[in-house]
Amino acid sequence: MTIPYKNSHSSKKQQVAHMFNSIAHSYDFLNRLLSLGIDKIWRKRAVRKLQKYNPTHILDIATGTGDFAIAIARKMPLSSVVGVDISENMLAKAEQKILKKRLAHQITVHVGDSENLQFSETSFDAVTVAFGVRNFENFNRGLSEIYRVLKPNGVAVILEFSKPTQFPIKQLYFFYFKKILPIIGTLFSKDMGAYTYLPESVDVFPYGNAFVKHVTHAGFSKTMHFPLSFGIVSLYICEK
Repeated sequence: MTIPYKNSHSSKKQQVAHMFNSIAHSYDFLNRLLSLGIDKIWRKRAVRKLQKYNPTHILDIATGTGDFAIAIARKMPLSSVVGVDISENMLAKAEQKILKKRLAHQITVHVGDSENLQFSETSFDAVTVAFGVRNFENFNRGLSEIYRVLKPNGVAVILEFSKPTQFPIKQLYFFYFKKILPIIGTLFSKDMGAYTYLPESVDVFPYGNAFVKHVTHAGFSKTMHFPLSFGIVSLYICEK
């Protein structure tokens, strides 16, 4: 299991919470910079897939500073979105953005543990996660929780990093991800562990068909996998 801080004796969950609390001040800026703005395109693609299911009550897990929840609310004005995250500082940023964009009537955010969701079974039409499953301490437990809180015929929309396989994208991606990204991330965030953890966590995380097997084991009846940007990111549509 990959953890952000190798010298810490804290659990992965505690370390991830500390990490995001530490980098919350620079998180949005670095997201745009390090992804060259492509992260917005990934979320838009995910929202378009979600719209086809016409959900009205949506849970956004690992909501962070609220980008995915905001993208959903803007495109689906009749929906309500509940965002949960283990980082209080990230949620504080999310609340500021939600108020600024006048979406407080649609979006609420709460501190919450993705592996122990404080919601009843079959509470939501859809669950979304953008780049958060990789940070679960026990991602199989997290997937089971997503399945539990979904209504029958509900859908989970999951965005997560994967690994490109085509030359020269693969070589360029790994050079940037492992050599350049940690330097830039550390420079602006002042947290070396956070941006060395990112490529390390992607490196060991199952993706594509390997991830689909875990989703199926959690109980989902059908999962569609869409590689984005030459396989840098994967979009999974998981039907209950």
